[in-house]
Amino acid sequence: MPNPLTTLPALDGYRMPAEFEPHSKTWMLWPERADTWREAGKPAQSAFAKVARAISQFEPAIMGVNPGQYENARRTLAPQVQVVVIENNDAWMRDCGPTFIINKSGDVRGIDWMFNAWGGFEAGLYYPWELDDAVPQKVLEMEGIERYRAPIILEGGSIHVDGEGTLITTEECLLNPNRNPTLSKDDIERMLKNYLNVSKIIWLGKGVCNDETSGHVDNLCCFLKTGVVALTWTEDRSDPQYEISLDALHRLENTTDSRGRNLVIYKIHQPEPVTITETEAGGIQSIPGSKPRQAGDRMAASYVNFYMCNGGAIVPTFGDPHDQEALDTLQRLMPNRQVIGVDAREILLGGGNIHCITQQQPAS
Repeated sequence: MPNPLTTLPALDGYRMPAEFEPHSKTWMLWPERADTWREAGKPAQSAFAKVARAISQFEPAIMGVNPGQYENARRTLAPQVQVVVIENNDAWMRDCGPTFIINKSGDVRGIDWMFNAWGGFEAGLYYPWELDDAVPQKVLEMEGIERYRAPIILEGGSIHVDGEGTLITTEECLLNPNRNPTLSKDDIERMLKNYLNVSKIIWLGKGVCNDETSGHVDNLCCFLKTGVVALTWTEDRSDPQYEISLDALHRLENTTDSRGRNLVIYKIHQPEPVTITETEAGGIQSIPGSKPRQAGDRMAASYVNFYMCNGGAIVPTFGDPHDQEALDTLQRLMPNRQVIGVDAREILLGGGNIHCITQQQPAS
């Protein structure tokens, strides 16, 4: 089914379900870019394999790989993780992959957003990106799922929904001129409502400090369940993240969700600032058109960038004193899920984290 649908998902009765609703499987992509991942991706591949193994305890996990990496991925990944060939430019399935939507009958369709590597020719993180832009169509055709091609540049990490009509995003990202410079805020809200079937959009300001995605919300704030959110936090007033998180807190406290409920907000203290080491920087190739990664650069480390799967939550850890506190807090807040920490420094080095490399397909 190569041709996209020409109608609108909301008018067709489809909505984006929350991540905490049941999944049929999880999609990922395999890292190998030498200008994103050190040592041509070997350390990152080990971290991705651990994430995939953790997910596969709860639901099927599928890893898309470039043809030349098939045998390497198959050897590295757990046997229960399926490996399929999906040509790609880099490994951020959340952002370049499809957004799945469902209707009341449980039918599943997909949204194929436009992708420009987080900013296009002026601010994007690499070029070319056409293989990534084609990932949604390939995934949906593999699954035999009909797709909508949305006329807007948008990444999956820039939105979170509660499945009941509420969406959270950031102005820093969705209103950034490096995405959709001809669209107004009203235009973008209209797109979100038409394609995701939401009725209330909560606009936060900026994302996590130094987030090279232009401030994706999935590093800052997420829904734990309807009416309940987790927010990246710090008590260090000298940290630039303090004012960002404080502004987000005030906005969340002074709004309601689509059902008119006040939000319950839980603060998840961030790790201490994580910076790139000399060794890490030395293992990354510098390629024209790609974002340089230099020793001493602060990375956008956040525990909120975790992934919910059926009965589980896979949470990034950083060898930080706050790791256990974050795991314990999230376990207390999600008592019906098994919270599993995975050392994710190598994923962070590439510019994102566990939520950024995963994409849920809802149960039909």
